[in-house]
Amino acid sequence: MLQEMSSLPKSKRDPSPASSVPVPTLIRRLADTHHLSKDEYRQLIDGRTPRAAQMLAEEAVRQREAIYGKDVFTRGLIEISNICKNDCLYCGIRRSNSSCERYRLTPERILACAREGRELGFRTFVLQGGEDPWFTDERLCGIIRQIKGLCPDCAVTLSMGERSRESYRVLREAGADRYLLRHETADKIHYGKLHPTEMSYDNRMRCLKDLRDLGYQVGCGFMVGSPYQTVAELAEDLAFIEAFHPEMCGIGPFIPHHDTPFKDEPAGDLDLTLYLLSIIRLIWPPVLLPATTALGTINPRGRELGILAGANVVMPNLSPVDVRKQYELYDNKICTGEESAQCRGCLEQRIASVGYCLVTDRGDVRRKGFVS
Repeated sequence: MLQEMSSLPKSKRDPSPASSVPVPTLIRRLADTHHLSKDEYRQLIDGRTPRAAQMLAEEAVRQREAIYGKDVFTRGLIEISNICKNDCLYCGIRRSNSSCERYRLTPERILACAREGRELGFRTFVLQGGEDPWFTDERLCGIIRQIKGLCPDCAVTLSMGERSRESYRVLREAGADRYLLRHETADKIHYGKLHPTEMSYDNRMRCLKDLRDLGYQVGCGFMVGSPYQTVAELAEDLAFIEAFHPEMCGIGPFIPHHDTPFKDEPAGDLDLTLYLLSIIRLIWPPVLLPATTALGTINPRGRELGILAGANVVMPNLSPVDVRKQYELYDNKICTGEESAQCRGCLEQRIASVGYCLVTDRGDVRRKGFVS
């Protein structure tokens, strides 16, 4: 068996646990029980080989197809603002980036994007933005109600960062169905290395708990290959996902932005990201797992490879063309062409090329006998 180690630099790896289990045994156990210990997740990552990746992907695809068949779900992404009060060290729209050309969509433009999406067949809309204080509860509730009035059978997903429990409550009552909030890392010390001191790991976890308590379908996720990340921290992320059972989980490779403190850090690894996608599918088979834009950015076939590793969601862009380039979280983000919602036929062909069918219904999580 080829001994291709994890792409994390040697300095970022952790000493192997004293006792080890053969990787094929770990894969079979994970496929059967959907559980490993943190040490075993470490061993599974450290023992990554092409053969192991193939085994994981084949089992991930088998279990995904048992639940979802050949369906790949689409969400219409509307990037409503690149104004953000936060200063996360990895993010291109951080408040300290004076080179960022800021924009904010009006409620009328957001509704126009949703109207176009409805005409294109979309039944899920994702409103994503920086933590822009202009989007008060009152304004967001009004936008949610308008979208629901326009398309009563659609799902509205928010990805608007950390808010109070009361804010999440009123947004839920206004009709928001889902909320995406990447935890970024399940290790408190590592979280502090990626964020300014005014942001806290504890508050991020509080937000995720509040969202779950309030009845949202909740999405979390993390970057693969973020600065200072170790295999032990990746294992912590996997253990967190196992315990939390998110309805959605977004992971993608870290990609640096030239106007951030991490501008000279290397990008995350495609193959490691695909490997982790397969593991997450086996941890929680019903999860809605995106093949992210970041995958498509680091490799022209990244999203197709993500589908073949176990993903089953894509999020084409419905944002107005004139602002797409300005929502630049990382360098070279793909923002026009086949990833746009208007080129649905192009995306359908790409998904069909790997044997799957693009569908535009709400795409709710299907548990098929699984209980959280």
